[in-house]
Amino acid sequence: MSGFAVACLGFAAMLLLIAMRMPIALAMLVVGCVGYAELNGSHALIYYLRTNTYSQFASYTLSVIPLFILMGALAEQSGIAATLFKVAERRLGRIRGGMPMAVIAACTGFGAICGSSVATTATFGRAALPELRRAKVAPGFGTGTIAAGGTLGILIPPSVVLVIYAITAEQNIAKLFQAALLPGLLAAIFYCIAIAAVVRRNPQLAPPLEMAPPSTTPRPVWARPVGGMLVTAAALWFFGAAGNVGAILLAIVGLLLIGADFAVIPAAGVAVIVVGGIYGGIFTPTEGAAVGAAVMLALGLLQRTLDRDRIKRALLQTAETTGMIFLILLGAEVFGAFLALTRMPMVLAETVGQSGLAPYAVICGMLAIYIVLGAVMDELAMILLTLPVFMPIVLTLDFGMSHEDVAIWFGILVLVVVGIGLAAPPIGLNVFVINKIAGDVPIVSTYRGVIPFVIADLIRLAILTAFPIVSLWLVKALN
Repeated sequence: MSGFAVACLGFAAMLLLIAMRMPIALAMLVVGCVGYAELNGSHALIYYLRTNTYSQFASYTLSVIPLFILMGALAEQSGIAATLFKVAERRLGRIRGGMPMAVIAACTGFGAICGSSVATTATFGRAALPELRRAKVAPGFGTGTIAAGGTLGILIPPSVVLVIYAITAEQNIAKLFQAALLPGLLAAIFYCIAIAAVVRRNPQLAPPLEMAPPSTTPRPVWARPVGGMLVTAAALWFFGAAGNVGAILLAIVGLLLIGADFAVIPAAGVAVIVVGGIYGGIFTPTEGAAVGAAVMLALGLLQRTLDRDRIKRALLQTAETTGMIFLILLGAEVFGAFLALTRMPMVLAETVGQSGLAPYAVICGMLAIYIVLGAVMDELAMILLTLPVFMPIVLTLDFGMSHEDVAIWFGILVLVVVGIGLAAPPIGLNVFVINKIAGDVPIVSTYRGVIPFVIADLIRLAILTAFPIVSLWLVKALN
């Protein structure tokens, strides 16, 4: 039997195990071990597992994952998500469709300090769902908005999925974060446009919120223009140390937004420090994650929103999520080693290279495969499973760009498709998460509620595919 046939048999066996409800990480590990032993011998497998497992998890780069997860967990436990939603509600609640838009705005801000889609969905399911019900937003439309907004947790940097992609594809994490910022903000804008379009057709889905008159209490000094200017000057001094104009401009924008409302200072401040510091080259992504987690902990303690029990829950949540991710990484690594022995990725790359298909046709075919897989698979497993096969093919195609630019652009496209899979039927992990929280809302209603957002995502995916400069512009500007 040829190596290619063995690889196809391995894929079939893995999908069968997944269909039998075996965890995806374990299915990849089992098939990878059996295939590796069949091709290279059991002694070679034992030696590989003994050496590779340690070397993989002893990697300094991987430490960025639990640190970003911890930062998001501390933000959730300290109540920052609820604060962000309250601020967005005050700004947008009076307009038609304003409450769902407030969810999107709050998810965008929380995504800058979280990095996890499921965590963002679960957090706003608890923080925003009662308020949406109070505002008489249609149940399915409200849960659909939260499920779609949750995807911003991985689209807005920092993103755990992008970190995994960068490590697997051997790309620069900071550059991928830079590339993801504009597409992530574009997603938030498109979601708000989708809400406006849906509510225009059916105003009863999200009526305006009846709110009390604005308070006459003087705004804190930090929220006044003079205070905002002083904080901006301090940011200029901080980010000026990097000598990077782009990072300085990002700091100015972020801090002017801070001046708009005192309540968002903790979340926006952490986002500006972490993302701006990484973009400016002041610290690496790993250092940025550590700084973000430390600042988030300090803020929670100073504001007295974090106590021993909440910190313990954040640590347990971080350990559970990190363990799940690392097990998937191990399974994908062993399965990838098995595929490498079969030479399947190289054979496919050579076949596509000699097929004469246009490069964009190949990319579109891959994205279609990702959309199908995303409907039935976990996002991390999907990326780790397909990258060993797809990346060699992508790098052989001629798009008139360097290999690094192609890898970064393709990573953003994969990230967008993963976001679609998290919310789209027939599975949609975010839909299941919000459905567990809102037990009285039929899952069919939530699927119906996410359809406008999926359409917006498909339009955005087409734009990013046709115009790579949208993803690469900030990378070029900051480097």
